[in-house]
Amino acid sequence: MKGRGKLYLIPTRLGDNPPLEVLPISIKKIIELVDDYIVENEKSARKFIKKICPRKPQPKLNLYPLNKYSKQEEIISYLNPCLEGKNMGLLSEAGCPGIADPGADIVKLAHEQGIRVVPLVGPSSIILALMASGMNGQNFAFNGYLPIDLKEKRQALKALEKKSAEEGQSQIFIETPYRNNKILEDLISILHPDTRICVACDLTLPTEYINTQSAGNWKKIKIDLHKRPSIFIIQKD
Repeated sequence: MKGRGKLYLIPTRLGDNPPLEVLPISIKKIIELVDDYIVENEKSARKFIKKICPRKPQPKLNLYPLNKYSKQEEIISYLNPCLEGKNMGLLSEAGCPGIADPGADIVKLAHEQGIRVVPLVGPSSIILALMASGMNGQNFAFNGYLPIDLKEKRQALKALEKKSAEEGQSQIFIETPYRNNKILEDLISILHPDTRICVACDLTLPTEYINTQSAGNWKKIKIDLHKRPSIFIIQKD
């Protein structure tokens, strides 16, 4: 719609590596031009913008917080700069906005208000893990977090394993980083020994680890995933 600004969906790093090692130069060009951002965390967003564009004056930045404390009546007004003709950026805390990320609510609002949405290229831990897993990349599902309760978790995993076997569908999920070792133990003990499990952690970082093995083979492997951002994928052939 003429006269309205664009909403740029700006991916960020998955860790603390130099931004332009994993992000295209096009992101730097957009950040140089945009002063209004919707962000999960103001402090880390400012740090990221400074890393990308060290000469950009921080006082010029207008940041709107989007997290569990944001009130709905405030969120509705966040895109006002776009309605006034200014371009805006939507920044994820890690990876791509809108993918396992609260930014989807803003994108939905942008479409409702006739604002053009422009996704930019950048790393998605979910897609990178699937690419490297050797599992079905044509039929897959992202399931978010599994239940914490062991009985409910067992039921959920058995249901995902059954669906994977029936439909050939890769099942992807994540866990709070300090529970990673526990979830891998649960996968090994609950799933059929032949079900494949991919563990992909610290993606794009020097400590990156990606391994796909059967649940039976994982019993022989020792890996410490504690507080290391990880993606888990299972597939029952």
